[in-house]
Amino acid sequence: MGTLLQDVRYGIRQLRRSPGFTAAAVLTLALGIGANIAIFSLVNGVFLRPLAYKDPGRLVFVAATNRARGVKIGVTSYPDFADWRAQNHVFSGLAAYRP
Repeated sequence: MGTLLQDVRYGIRQLRRSPGFTAAAVLTLALGIGANIAIFSLVNGVFLRPLAYKDPGRLVFVAATNRARGVKIGVTSYPDFADWRAQNHVFSGLAAYRP
């Protein structure tokens, strides 16, 4: 424990002698820590935290197709969505989003 305290004191003395290096080291550490926090927050929000739905494993994606035009997944209009929701007998509910 005594050698650790001596090493810390020596490190502080060295950092006081060269303020330019100290500023660069602190700035580098701050940027690195900030970037890690930002990336973890993004990963946590997108991949790790469960969705805000009762049973997220049962969510499905429903989209319109147009075989005449060769479009497999296309944008659905709100009137089509309203018809789907009104005629729905399979799903417990339908929701729409707009990217």
